[in-house]
Amino acid sequence: MKKLFTCLLTVALLALASSLASAHDPSSGGSKNFLQVFVNGKFCKNPKLTTVDDFIFMGLDVPRNTLNQLGSNVTLVNMDMFPGLNTLGIALARVDYAPYGLNPPHIHPRATELLTVIEGTLLVGFVTSNPDNRLFTKVLNKGDIFVFPMGLIHFQFNIGETNSVAFSSLDSQNPGLITIANATFGSNPPINPYVLAKAFQLDKSVINYLQQKI
Repeated sequence: MKKLFTCLLTVALLALASSLASAHDPSSGGSKNFLQVFVNGKFCKNPKLTTVDDFIFMGLDVPRNTLNQLGSNVTLVNMDMFPGLNTLGIALARVDYAPYGLNPPHIHPRATELLTVIEGTLLVGFVTSNPDNRLFTKVLNKGDIFVFPMGLIHFQFNIGETNSVAFSSLDSQNPGLITIANATFGSNPPINPYVLAKAFQLDKSVINYLQQKI
């Protein structure tokens, strides 16, 4: 009897570990976790209290301000400002680029991104994980679509002399964003500069400069 209990407990623990390892956004059917109260960290709105306004978001036709150091502006539309997305596992972003504007190397830890170029010409790319670290890159023009797999470093760079616009579809209602430079050199509190100097094989003075700048 004791052996049978131990076997059942082991199977239960393995099943739990498997469910946690594969955890992602809920499907359109919603989530059964936490008695269907929480979904991806957000309360579900009572269906009887929803209105048509919960299912519409307007204003993505308006160009965004790109007068910044990077020359780009990302307008993310997720469940925080678009309640109708909650439990659906999707999000959208408009990305505006000034001439030679850059959406710098970054990661979406919970989403694959599908980028559609609306105007302009973009140089895009992503890097695979260790040990290969292969760069997949392409020049995109109006109407072209490119996919960035979940969790991989990727970027977009406007190589044209005119403004560019793209729309990104993400398969998560809360895709997350980790900008590589900001996370590495702009953490709070800062990462020990000796750690970064050794990791990047740079002089500590260079690391200090980057940390102060970012």
